[in-house]
Amino acid sequence: MALRFNGQVYLFEFKVVKLEPEGKALQQIKDRGYADKYRARGEPIHLIGIEFSKTSRNVVGFEVETLSF
Repeated sequence: MALRFNGQVYLFEFKVVKLEPEGKALQQIKDRGYADKYRARGEPIHLIGIEFSKTSRNVVGFEVETLSF
Protein backbone atom coordinates (compact mmCIF):
# COMPACT_ATOMS: atom_id res chain seq x y z
CA MET A 1 0.00 0.00 0.00
CA ALA A 2 1.33 3.45 -0.89
CA LEU A 3 0.36 6.71 0.76
CA ARG A 4 1.53 10.17 -0.27
CA PHE A 5 0.99 12.68 2.53
CA ASN A 6 2.47 16.03 3.49
CA GLY A 7 5.34 15.87 1.01
CA GLN A 8 6.37 12.35 1.98
CA VAL A 9 5.76 8.84 0.68
CA TYR A 10 4.83 5.93 2.95
CA LEU A 11 5.05 2.40 1.56
CA PHE A 12 3.46 -0.35 3.66
CA GLU A 13 3.78 -4.12 3.37
CA PHE A 14 1.74 -6.38 5.63
CA LYS A 15 2.53 -10.04 6.28
CA VAL A 16 0.89 -12.74 8.36
CA VAL A 17 3.36 -15.03 10.15
CA LYS A 18 2.81 -18.14 12.25
CA LEU A 19 4.38 -17.06 15.53
CA GLU A 20 7.54 -14.98 15.40
CA PRO A 21 8.41 -12.01 13.18
CA GLU A 22 10.46 -13.03 10.17
CA GLY A 23 11.48 -9.61 8.82
CA LYS A 24 10.11 -10.41 5.38
CA ALA A 25 7.66 -7.52 5.03
CA LEU A 26 10.30 -4.78 4.83
CA GLN A 27 12.56 -7.01 2.75
CA GLN A 28 9.80 -7.51 0.17
CA ILE A 29 9.44 -3.74 -0.29
CA LYS A 30 13.17 -3.57 -1.06
CA ASP A 31 13.38 -6.73 -3.19
CA ARG A 32 10.49 -5.75 -5.44
CA GLY A 33 11.59 -2.14 -5.82
CA TYR A 34 8.31 -0.62 -4.65
CA ALA A 35 10.06 2.70 -3.90
CA ASP A 36 11.60 3.04 -7.37
CA LYS A 37 8.70 4.86 -8.98
CA TYR A 38 8.66 7.47 -6.18
CA ARG A 39 12.40 8.27 -6.12
CA ALA A 40 12.21 10.95 -8.83
CA ARG A 41 9.84 13.00 -6.67
CA GLY A 42 12.72 13.87 -4.34
CA GLU A 43 10.54 13.35 -1.26
CA PRO A 44 11.45 11.22 1.75
CA ILE A 45 10.22 7.65 1.33
CA HIS A 46 9.34 5.63 4.41
CA LEU A 47 9.38 1.84 4.02
CA ILE A 48 7.18 0.21 6.66
CA GLY A 49 6.96 -3.54 7.15
CA ILE A 50 4.32 -4.87 9.54
CA GLU A 51 3.92 -8.51 10.55
CA PHE A 52 0.87 -9.99 12.24
CA SER A 53 0.75 -13.27 14.15
CA LYS A 54 -1.74 -15.70 12.69
CA THR A 55 -2.41 -17.25 16.10
CA SER A 56 -2.51 -14.21 18.40
CA ARG A 57 -3.83 -11.81 15.72
CA ASN A 58 -1.55 -9.07 16.97
CA VAL A 59 1.34 -7.12 15.50
CA VAL A 60 4.54 -9.06 16.23
CA GLY A 61 6.95 -7.25 13.94
CA PHE A 62 7.33 -3.63 12.86
CA GLU A 63 10.27 -2.27 10.86
CA VAL A 64 10.78 1.18 9.37
CA GLU A 65 13.46 2.47 7.05
CA THR A 66 13.58 5.97 5.57
CA LEU A 67 15.15 6.80 2.22
CA SER A 68 16.15 10.44 1.81
CA PHE A 69 17.06 12.17 -1.44
